[in-house]
Amino acid sequence: MLSTSERLLRVLTLLESRRDWSGADLAERLEVSTRTIRNDMVRLRTLGYPVGAASGVAGGYRLGAGSALPPLLLDDDEAVAVAVALRSSTGGLAGIEETSVRALVKLEQVLPSRLRRRVNTLSAYTVPVVFSGPTVEPQLLSTIAAACRDAEVLRMDYRKHDGTESTRSVEPYRLVHLGRRWYLVAWDRDRRAWRTFRVDRLQVRSPNGPRFTPREPPAEDIGEYVMRNVRSAPMTHRARVVVRAPAAVITERVPRGIVVEPIDDETCAVHATANTIEMLALYLGMLDAEFTVTEPPELLSRLSKLAERFSSAIPDPPLQAPASSPGGEPRSGSTNDSTLESAGQ
Repeated sequence: MLSTSERLLRVLTLLESRRDWSGADLAERLEVSTRTIRNDMVRLRTLGYPVGAASGVAGGYRLGAGSALPPLLLDDDEAVAVAVALRSSTGGLAGIEETSVRALVKLEQVLPSRLRRRVNTLSAYTVPVVFSGPTVEPQLLSTIAAACRDAEVLRMDYRKHDGTESTRSVEPYRLVHLGRRWYLVAWDRDRRAWRTFRVDRLQVRSPNGPRFTPREPPAEDIGEYVMRNVRSAPMTHRARVVVRAPAAVITERVPRGIVVEPIDDETCAVHATANTIEMLALYLGMLDAEFTVTEPPELLSRLSKLAERFSSAIPDPPLQAPASSPGGEPRSGSTNDSTLESAGQ
């Protein structure tokens, strides 16, 4: 039989796993009487946990929001994970850096020295990449996550990639953090289909809509499902170029999602899409082969301007390549070091 403290921790875990619990369900899960559950709820309230009464025929319990955060019990690995995550938090959330610093200061004040050393070691050899794109408010993510948990319809305003806006009524399923973006996978009630929404483009109108019965998810691996949808999302600009190189060679040089179509053994057609003309030009620069643009005309104009810019960057006379040693390797002091080599892989 569980001790009182162990049982209280189990009760807290169950209360956090879903919104409402009846006393009978909790008693069955923990193999105790409903009277014991009532006494446990009194103990939790005394400790500062905001356990409220759930409405309904059977009644029950609900872990609500209090005026202050109750004490948290973390084991060693959990404490290290939280501290490292706070130090490297750059996940596209608005104001997350400042908030993370405040939380980290509080956590490190109570970390034992053995754990503080582990955190410092991990942080010293971890390099976060700073995000500079659109950000999402943490409160918005919390609102959406709560709707996913409680199976409540969200009514929201959404702006598509082309700027058109519409109001959607959706059944939220999961939030996915992919690369530098947050996405919501939800069933669109009006279009009667699963959709993937960028969270930085939506604004929730009604966070607590009617309850719905969860549907069968669109895929077992929701992360892979979102990646496929993102890769196939409509882009603003499209281009077709004929490249004087075999298709197998070019396929290895371009990002996934760009279509390479063989023409013959020595040439291929590349179909690329992007949100900007500049990004299309970047893709073409990655080909490392001669090519001819067949469409669109504005890409030719942009390439011409880029060619002028690159030409103006070349000094007159041009810089000489570093001399090589007899064995063909650059002499010491050359800029062709391992850092440049690894960066080009």
